[in-house]
Amino acid sequence: MTNADTKQHIETRLHAQPGSDSGSISQRTWRYAVAGLSASLVGLGLARFSYTPLIPALIAAKWFSASDVVYLGAANLAGYLAGALAARAAASRIGAVPALRAMMLLATLSFFASSAPVSFSWFFAWRFLSGLTGGIIMVLAASVILPHTSPARRGIVGGVIFAGVGLGVAASGTLVPLLLQQGLKQSWYGLGALSAVLTLASWWNWPADAKGHATPSHQTKPHRASPAARALLVQYGLNAVALVPPMVFIVDFVARGLGQGIAAGSHYWVLYGLGAIVGPLVTGHLGDRSGFGPALRAAFLIEAVAVLLPTVSTAPVSLIVSSVVVGGFTPGIVPLVLGRIHELVPHSAEQQRATWSHATTSFALFQAAAAYGFSWIYAQTGGDYLVLFGLGGAAAVLALAIDLGLALNKRKAWKPPAA
Repeated sequence: MTNADTKQHIETRLHAQPGSDSGSISQRTWRYAVAGLSASLVGLGLARFSYTPLIPALIAAKWFSASDVVYLGAANLAGYLAGALAARAAASRIGAVPALRAMMLLATLSFFASSAPVSFSWFFAWRFLSGLTGGIIMVLAASVILPHTSPARRGIVGGVIFAGVGLGVAASGTLVPLLLQQGLKQSWYGLGALSAVLTLASWWNWPADAKGHATPSHQTKPHRASPAARALLVQYGLNAVALVPPMVFIVDFVARGLGQGIAAGSHYWVLYGLGAIVGPLVTGHLGDRSGFGPALRAAFLIEAVAVLLPTVSTAPVSLIVSSVVVGGFTPGIVPLVLGRIHELVPHSAEQQRATWSHATTSFALFQAAAAYGFSWIYAQTGGDYLVLFGLGGAAAVLALAIDLGLALNKRKAWKPPAA
């Protein structure tokens, strides 16, 4: 090897991007992915899903009335929407990684602040802030990690990042009941301590140069989104609608609707959580192998069947399949949508972040509207759960129909070259 060849080889190694090897994932990229997993576990998994099993304890301890507890749960959804809207501004002002660290600290503080029933307003504010942390983390975590990952491995790395959501669901069905044996206040302390450990463990594992990627929005050239990208925002929102009935009502449906009791309903929630842990890893790997467009189309079809399954049969095997599959797609749809955005906007990291921010906002809006809308429909129908599952399945079918319609129009618009 000549001196010139040696110099070129060294420069190539120095300028190689982490994770640029298409056949493997570098150790550095794994560190980034684990930091992302910790963030999604703290800000999304624990901050949102740990509240559900605490609700009966909050009411039993007379901290709040049953109606107040519902409004406190809605505060988290409102905060999530606010976080999705504020994420890019936060990244532009202080940098993406400092914003992520700050949100993990804020989520940790919210657990400790919730350990005493100071007042309804106090609790509402902290539930809102816990939702805010989730919205900002959802937008920023993957956007600072995936640019350091080879395109061939973005699906599986995204799956690792958002497996934290599934871990939070599983923890809500296993860890929280154990903490409640020590007392309600001690449960909040335990969640805060776990969050603090995860925050500390991830603190130095974020990409060091991520702040440089947070380009202020006014410096970005105007970009007109393609019809496929705009349709993806609607599809992601419809996916949020499809997830609401099983995510909100599955435990109550089994416990009261089928008369099997709270213990049986809780078992299906644990299955939901197990599916949520594995789901993003499976879908991310599928996206890497088959492409994110076909994988997303298959996801909408499978999700529609799983949501509609209880309307066809309430046998245990049907409910098990529905719980595991829908649980898997709760976080599992995220790496697919992220990967699809990278396919549709391939050459601009800033536009990718902007599109992902818009997608997260769409999801939050549709989710909040569906949560309140389905609650109203539930009351108007006298507690007809199957109507809710039917509407959720219809939303997934509509998302699939939009995707197929775009593909059909694209095929019609293409004309073969003249002979």
